[in-house]
Amino acid sequence: MRSISVPRYTLFSEAHLLRNATALFIVTTLFYAIGAMLRMVQELSLFWPLNAVMAAIFARYVWLNRSYYYAICYGAMLLYDVLTTQWGLASLVINASNMVFIIMVAQLVMRDKRRAGSDPGPINALRLFYYCLISAIFCAIVGALGSVGIDRQTFLPLLADWFSEQFSTGVLILPCVMTLTLPHEITRIHWKQLLPVATLILSVLAAIAVGGAGSLAFPLPALIWCAICYPLPVTCALTMIAGASEIILVANGIINLAVSGPLLTDQLFSTRLGIATLAISPVIVSTSVAAINNLIRQVSLRADFDFLTRVYSRSGLYEALKKQPGDANYHLTVMLLDIDFFKSVNDNYGHECGDYVLAAFARQVHDAVGEQGLVARMGGEEFVVAAKTRDPLSGYQLAENIRQRVEAYVFQWRQQPLQVTVSIGTGNGKLGERAVIEAFNELLVEADEYLYQAKKAGRNRTCARSHTGDGLLDTAAS
Repeated sequence: MRSISVPRYTLFSEAHLLRNATALFIVTTLFYAIGAMLRMVQELSLFWPLNAVMAAIFARYVWLNRSYYYAICYGAMLLYDVLTTQWGLASLVINASNMVFIIMVAQLVMRDKRRAGSDPGPINALRLFYYCLISAIFCAIVGALGSVGIDRQTFLPLLADWFSEQFSTGVLILPCVMTLTLPHEITRIHWKQLLPVATLILSVLAAIAVGGAGSLAFPLPALIWCAICYPLPVTCALTMIAGASEIILVANGIINLAVSGPLLTDQLFSTRLGIATLAISPVIVSTSVAAINNLIRQVSLRADFDFLTRVYSRSGLYEALKKQPGDANYHLTVMLLDIDFFKSVNDNYGHECGDYVLAAFARQVHDAVGEQGLVARMGGEEFVVAAKTRDPLSGYQLAENIRQRVEAYVFQWRQQPLQVTVSIGTGNGKLGERAVIEAFNELLVEADEYLYQAKKAGRNRTCARSHTGDGLLDTAAS
């Protein structure tokens, strides 16, 4: 599958104060302008993305939480109002309410990070829902007090408008910005991967065609399908787009909630809260799916690799062999390795020393094999190597290299050198039309027979079948 590499760029950097200040000023002004363009006649704004975007930025980049960065953000808001409105002193209070939401959400998210002791996952969807709820309440109180008198509006309608708008945009936008990541490369997309998005578009069109309050829930099944199929950042972005679109469509009468009359303020209030509540559902599903997938990867990793030696476990080796492509022209060499007199190491020095020897031995074998093959611990002091080789002799030489490497290595245990040797039996055969796993099972039996021969002949040797006749290849320590 062909892919296109995407250059990496970071808007904010802890070491660049001026760049951060400039970026904050530009982003604040940009999203303030977007919100201003969506202002309605009787409402301060239909959809106000600024607070949620800036709260997510401050929460995501912990080192931005400095008083001077907050001051730059606040100053950009005031400057925009000076240039575009006649609010005067009311602008100080209105924009202070914006900062209340931004600072409260950022501080609550950072509190979670401090409690975790390290950077947790990008978001906890349920907590973020409640953080938006709490911050929207305080923001609405301050904002409504500052807005009384603008366009002859009273406190309670303003409180409802501020709260519903801040809460809905927070729930829609915060997860998207906090999880936003640029892909390292862009790969070709198969048309089947676009089915959840196509369904989401059709559900919004159906909401426009049918209308009524129930139509707001039409996109929910499609969003949950997206949550199951797509990564968390993609799900959050689609949820934001769908939710914001519904709010704008309802406000402009394109989705008609009440056929008999025009849109009322309480209908917009209900619409915003309903969409915010629906929007958190796919985000929760997506975070749950991400957590489950991460847990599966961890469990798989523990099952596939031996914890002590960091090489494949027996089951992990079989899974890896199933994924190996067959090659009829190559030989498969299977080696069975047994550390000589390992029980005496445990008896004389303790099991802690035995664990050290196993781990150090596995490293030596792994380094000797390199990319040529796979190394696994079969159990106890017994290991196996499966390597593709050109011919039987090159496989035998690889086994002998391992034996010599282990014999030459000085195992140090508490300033005391230990002499460790290994006996190796090998099996070799051409892959032909056989699957790799099938050939491995057959050659493992042969390797076990020659390992027995190596032990019987005195240990610290490599034994294999001679492919030039019926004899035995047997190389012992000199």
